Amino acid sequence: MREARMPGAATTGAALLCGVAAVQWLPALPPSAWIALPGLLVLWSSLRWPRLRLPALVLLGAAWAIWRGTLALDLRLPRDLDGRDFDVTGTLSGMSQVRSDATRFVFDVDHATLGGKPVPLHGQVRLSWYDDAPALPACSRWRLHVRLRRPRGLLNPGGFDGERSALEKRIAATGYVREDIANHLVQPGHCVDGIRDRISRGIAARVSDPHDAALLQAFSIGDTRGLDQDDWEVARANGVPHLIAISGFHVGVAALFGVGLLRLLYWAWPGLALRLPRLPAQAAAALLAAGLYGALAGFGLPTVRTLLMIAVVALARCSRRAIGGAQTLGLALIAMLLADPLAVLSAGFWLSFVGVAFLMLCLEARPRGLRGFLHELSAGQLVMTVALLPLTLWFFGEASLVGALSNLIAVPFVSFVIVPCALMGMLLLLLAPAVATPVLKLAAVFAHAQWWLLERMAAWPGAHWYLPEVGPWALVLATLGALWLFAPRGLPLRGLGLVLFLPLVWPVSQLPAVGGFQAWVLDVGQGLSVVVRTRGHALVYDAGARYPSGFDLGEAVVVPALHALGIDRLDILMISHADNDHAGGATAVAEAFPHTARYAGEPGRMPLPMQSCRAGQAWRWDGVSFRVLSPGPAETARRNDRSCVLVIDGEGGRLLLTGDISSQVEPAVASALGIARPTVLVVPHHGSRYSSDPSFIAAIAPHVALVSAGWHNRFGHPHPLVLVRYAQAGVPLLNTATRGAIEVDAPATAEPAIKATWRQRRPRYWRQ
Repeated sequence: MREARMPGAATTGAALLCGVAAVQWLPALPPSAWIALPGLLVLWSSLRWPRLRLPALVLLGAAWAIWRGTLALDLRLPRDLDGRDFDVTGTLSGMSQVRSDATRFVFDVDHATLGGKPVPLHGQVRLSWYDDAPALPACSRWRLHVRLRRPRGLLNPGGFDGERSALEKRIAATGYVREDIANHLVQPGHCVDGIRDRISRGIAARVSDPHDAALLQAFSIGDTRGLDQDDWEVARANGVPHLIAISGFHVGVAALFGVGLLRLLYWAWPGLALRLPRLPAQAAAALLAAGLYGALAGFGLPTVRTLLMIAVVALARCSRRAIGGAQTLGLALIAMLLADPLAVLSAGFWLSFVGVAFLMLCLEARPRGLRGFLHELSAGQLVMTVALLPLTLWFFGEASLVGALSNLIAVPFVSFVIVPCALMGMLLLLLAPAVATPVLKLAAVFAHAQWWLLERMAAWPGAHWYLPEVGPWALVLATLGALWLFAPRGLPLRGLGLVLFLPLVWPVSQLPAVGGFQAWVLDVGQGLSVVVRTRGHALVYDAGARYPSGFDLGEAVVVPALHALGIDRLDILMISHADNDHAGGATAVAEAFPHTARYAGEPGRMPLPMQSCRAGQAWRWDGVSFRVLSPGPAETARRNDRSCVLVIDGEGGRLLLTGDISSQVEPAVASALGIARPTVLVVPHHGSRYSSDPSFIAAIAPHVALVSAGWHNRFGHPHPLVLVRYAQAGVPLLNTATRGAIEVDAPATAEPAIKATWRQRRPRYWRQ
């Protein structure tokens, strides 16, 4: 009987990936000790019985991911030290980001004390330095007094998972620098990031237009600090964020640049070929140039993937061995998973490896020359756009229908015009700064022209295409459909691959019946935002905060949640009152849904025109009644008590939205409600001690109460006294700080109930 062959590189990489990826769905990691003995047993069995090698590789990948995940979790700030002040010594990692409100940077801690005693805190922490922060050069060593917390993120439909990102980047804590006379620079440093910062400042000094300079900094070294949210919107609308933050193609151009320099050397010195064979030398030059550029670009994930592939090819050339594309990709995948299995938590990992795999599998060999190049370029963009559509929607909730055309124009222009010009400018900046100015100005002209075109294309219909949140099965089926659709000729009925895209682009929508409604109290930290949907209408009550840093919860949480829930038309935006934690995100929501009617309790203090919200306003949607209970015609002195109070009455029960009213207004609200009904109450003022009077709780008699508050917020909301009041009344109380977004289902035939909470609905081992 013939002995089973060892799996190839591609098969081995795929098996390891299956094991590593499976671990990322676990709600908790098993103890590392539990995997040691089974791992050895599986390894021994696979050597004894070759048919078990593939399952053994899957289990090996899982064991490796569990161990590395456990190590990454152990780096986090201990729970009992959360929110404390520390004295830390360490080094700046990367380049600091200077904004009008603060300087933000990543700090690599090597020593930390609490009250003069050492504490087990090592690794990277993400810090902000407010109030006239000093210059923070890359690689400089500092002693700082900081307040730190464990990484904590918001969890919402269609939202970004900050805790997953923190684990993938090994962020042990987040916090800010406290004002202290002991904060000081220990010593300056020298590293690659210092060279990157020098290049970035050199570009800014030589390119007069700040936006053109920011684009060139991004195209050249992946420095995106100068780009704002509008720039990223343009990039997403055109499907080109990969070009801005240094794509693998850029690294390939750098490798070709190295090969070109070596060929020039051989042309000038032909006798060199007698001492050093040309092909191995070219491979080494390509790897060296790509490695140097990868370091200057910050070693992003697509950069590392391309570097690994170039390294595999270079080693094969140097050893005079032939190697295929699938084997090259497989070896790069194996190296990446062995070096950092948590890279699979990044969207860039999947988009990078899956995109290259599709190109290798689906593009047939074509004649060389210009015709073949143009075919591969055009067909490649079509393959990438369609094949990566499921993953793009899975990770970002949106895709671009003009992306294929945008990339068809942008990829060759950026890669073969802007990047070579920028590379030459970077080289001159380091070697002959005086000569670099005209080259960088020319590159800036090209970047400006490219961006001008992208801005126009971003306004085309279909540039932003949103779909409801993608389910795992829809993702798998659509990916299989793309494989079938672009399979090599000879496979029958390839066009039927489009059928497998139907669950992705035409998902089943579970709308409430007439007389019923659904509501989501979103997790917006210390603030409030509630989405309410009937059969054919939708309303947003409050929109979270907008911070001086520019972080806007309306843009980051509310709008993505509406898209993820399949809401493409918003009928009413109601802002209870004008405090930032309720009204800050209103502008972003209004811009995303410009035809929405807008109401506010304090329209005069709002940043955009809004109609007054007054008691007595009422309307009816799909068998569900909406009534405004407060404020009355005479405005009260306190701003919080001017909040719009809205009650939503379905056939099965009601939802009461109270804004920030105090106990002074609560009796009038309770009286205006009328007859008692099964009620879900959004607790007034985030659980402040000056709201939720016991008489109000008794009058409402809610079935469940919901608090929207920030994790460990500085106000202490919900106040312990308020928690006692609801507990004594026998009312269950759920908090977005510990539950994430909370979904309320109020069907027409039953009482309203909590259908899901996002932190419990999607448990993952990296979440608290």
